[in-house]
Amino acid sequence: MTSNQPTLLVLAAGMGTRYGGLKQLDPVGPSGETIMDYSIFDARKAGFNKVVFLIREEIAEIFREKIGAKYSGIMEVSYAFQEKSDLPLGCNCPESREKPWGTGHAVWSARKELENSPFAVINADDFYGTETFKVLYEQFSEFSSFSIHDKLPCAMVGFRLSETMSEHGAVSRGICQTENKILRNVEEWTGIQGDPITGTNSKGEGGKLTGEELVSMNVWAFPSSVFEFLEKSFVEFLEKLSDAEKEEFYLPFAVDQWITQGIAQVQVTQAKCQWMGVTYKEDKPRVEDSIASLVKSGLYPSSLNMT
Repeated sequence: MTSNQPTLLVLAAGMGTRYGGLKQLDPVGPSGETIMDYSIFDARKAGFNKVVFLIREEIAEIFREKIGAKYSGIMEVSYAFQEKSDLPLGCNCPESREKPWGTGHAVWSARKELENSPFAVINADDFYGTETFKVLYEQFSEFSSFSIHDKLPCAMVGFRLSETMSEHGAVSRGICQTENKILRNVEEWTGIQGDPITGTNSKGEGGKLTGEELVSMNVWAFPSSVFEFLEKSFVEFLEKLSDAEKEEFYLPFAVDQWITQGIAQVQVTQAKCQWMGVTYKEDKPRVEDSIASLVKSGLYPSSLNMT
């Protein structure tokens, strides 16, 4: 492999608080496959040959055994760890902080494994579909023409809000505004649920949503130069921290900041595939049934074979 070949970064450090366990390792396929197994299967078909798993160090042994070992000799596999104390130089972790700092921090935590490679970011517990990875991989060809005089080139695959909700509780989503397939802003909404759909915006204000909104499900493509931008935004976040126990540095927050500052441009594609996820344990049967249908239709084999 050459250093400029795209890498897939899988964010798998989540605590699974609402789910009640390590949902990253929970089987959903007919032969015991996890959701991330399907993502990696699709990513490899799209052209990715290296995967970096961003995990917590305390689950490293079981993760390597149950997930990483599957891909030995098939893809290049690396690991990065998200720890709350891993902060930019000069920043200190507050004693009251018990968990890591969110998705923006998660990506930054993988900087050493990705310092020379453009990369795509996905969540371990979200099913995105084959076309999503094809779109991500194709975006990297545009990054090669990037110069220091241009805006930072980024890409995102978005999904319709109504297709990303859970029947079993509230969810958080990055609500996106676009113009001519360029991202204009992304705002983190929390507590999204119900019919009609309601939620709370980034200002703490309640509001209604139609369900047709385009949302970020943490499907991004970045050049390796993104880390200097990400670190700067993370430092600014830490300097303005008001609730050291609960506030999180969301990746969409950082991207929105770069857009506002005029230093990044994000190409947006709306997903053609159906998103599936397991925010709550009660979501799992629906995901299992949906994957079984995809297998029955021939889109996936009954047992994933990466060779």
